[in-house]
Amino acid sequence: MSRKNTRLLKAALSAMHYTQADEFLSPLTGGAGVIFTLHHVRPEPAGDFEPNRILKITPAFLEAVLRQVLEAGFEILPLDGVAERLRSGSTGRPFACFTFDDGYRDNRDYALPVFRKLGLPFTLFVPSDFPEGQADLWWLVLEEVVRRADTIDLTIAGEAQRFETATLVQKEAAFHAIYWSLRRMDEDGARAIVAELAHSHGVDGRRIASELLLTWDELREMAKDPLVSFGAHTRGHYALAKLPEDRARAEIFESIVRLEEELGRPCRHISYPYGDEMAAGEREFCLAKEAGMQTAVTTRKGLVQAGHKDRLTALPRVSLNGDYQDTRFVKVLMSGVPFALRDAVKRLTGRRAAA
Repeated sequence: MSRKNTRLLKAALSAMHYTQADEFLSPLTGGAGVIFTLHHVRPEPAGDFEPNRILKITPAFLEAVLRQVLEAGFEILPLDGVAERLRSGSTGRPFACFTFDDGYRDNRDYALPVFRKLGLPFTLFVPSDFPEGQADLWWLVLEEVVRRADTIDLTIAGEAQRFETATLVQKEAAFHAIYWSLRRMDEDGARAIVAELAHSHGVDGRRIASELLLTWDELREMAKDPLVSFGAHTRGHYALAKLPEDRARAEIFESIVRLEEELGRPCRHISYPYGDEMAAGEREFCLAKEAGMQTAVTTRKGLVQAGHKDRLTALPRVSLNGDYQDTRFVKVLMSGVPFALRDAVKRLTGRRAAA
């Protein structure tokens, strides 16, 4: 999301907060619960050029959100409790779950102490290739390439392109353009392009991954804590919807088996990498069900509704985004009002298009 769009969305969320629209409408727009998406938890502020800063929040903000969720009357559950809660049809307290994607070491160093302090559970979704030293964090590699370069030359879909990246504004524009071009490509081709850029600009992707990601030994140590549960995140963090079905199935099934072997506990949950409409759809939801998953989570934005009891492998989440580290915004999102407005606009737009 561009900085302009971020400012507009912040303004909209602030307006909902200050007009108390979230409080007035939440009885109509609230859900059975909310599942939060997190990635990094680190204390240092974002740098001038850090386009992946949206994936990073501070420990202080995490603690503030946990306290806010509790004060709002939500019951913080492990993911194991979600399916049972939805199937029971309970209309009592709404629930909240906290989930981390990718298995970063800062989840242990900075997030775990916060959850321990408050005695609250969370789930770590781990791609099974990552603790093996075979991670391709291409989005972070691309960020480092753009940070170092004054110009970037690459070919996408047969078209040679040059990006000027000497200034901060140029770097942000180039990263955004390249990232979304790659996200629209096939996975193997996109990763090959980033690997070539890394080679050309002297960026060591393996070193970046080694510094950031937990090993199996570290994960096994975390697994001793009863507050920590684990889920699969495929083998190599590919957008499954772009893969042939047999390969997508292998990404899911083999990651589950590997996680169970390494951690010595059953795997009942999975998170789809990227998790948006381009990355996971009905085929993937069926594959997760076929694999015996109790739940599977997307990054499609929204609250969990009672009707999701029949869609347990297509659960939405709400991102704790590094650009929105303000508990006022979280309060508005938990009300469901922004998602209800989004859906109303989509329905209206669809009717106008049909007319």
